[in-house]
Amino acid sequence: MSLARIEQQGATLVIVNANPTKRGALSSDLYTVISQALERAIDPSIRAIIFASEGGFFCSGGDLNTLRERSGLSLEERRAKVQELHDLVIGLRNAPVPIIAAIEGGAAGAGLSLALACDMIIAAPSATFTASYVKAGVVPDAGLTSALTRMLPRQMVSEMCLLARSVTAERLADLGVINAIDTDPLSHAHAIAESFAKGPRKTQGTIKELIGSAYENSEVQQLDAEREAMIRAVVDTEAKIGIAAFLNKEKPDYP
Repeated sequence: MSLARIEQQGATLVIVNANPTKRGALSSDLYTVISQALERAIDPSIRAIIFASEGGFFCSGGDLNTLRERSGLSLEERRAKVQELHDLVIGLRNAPVPIIAAIEGGAAGAGLSLALACDMIIAAPSATFTASYVKAGVVPDAGLTSALTRMLPRQMVSEMCLLARSVTAERLADLGVINAIDTDPLSHAHAIAESFAKGPRKTQGTIKELIGSAYENSEVQQLDAEREAMIRAVVDTEAKIGIAAFLNKEKPDYP
């Protein structure tokens, strides 16, 4: 039985991490499904991706038995295994459509990394978030230190990573890391996905690219990126539809 699957509901792809007996631990099935979803998202009919789980826990990170087995691999083999996960994180960040994480139970280790690679996060009130690596004597990967230090003060990142202290959904929501807390995060995520589906797909993708590049660019470089994006956007079909609808006080009907 597969430990992950893709569901399609209208214009939305749903990645389902289905490994409840191990609290949603990473699996080769999940890697495959994420890659497949990212490939399918190229289709213009797809407008959003939801990353969810079944079994009450989003993702507990790497399977420790698998990590122990990797100690017998060569350095290059171990590097390739970690890079496989890192490629998924890069893929989530660079996906052409917005990705919404729907968090039940919590996210730990690389599961937290995957959640933070999404564009938006909806969490259940009881969800917790843990950088649990240090408890197993290993270090964060999958971009966790990069993501956390962009979002949180150094002192809090140190508390999470050096002491593996869990942080509540409420606290992260107060800090702006989580978009909303809902007893039914998946339904909330679908409502957001429906809003994306009514919007201008190409424009949304470009905005996502600009948000991503802003973390790396200098202010001047980002201004240049925005200029180049704007001079192309203004002559695009989506802009023509959106501007006309705005001026006519109508709702735009994007293809």
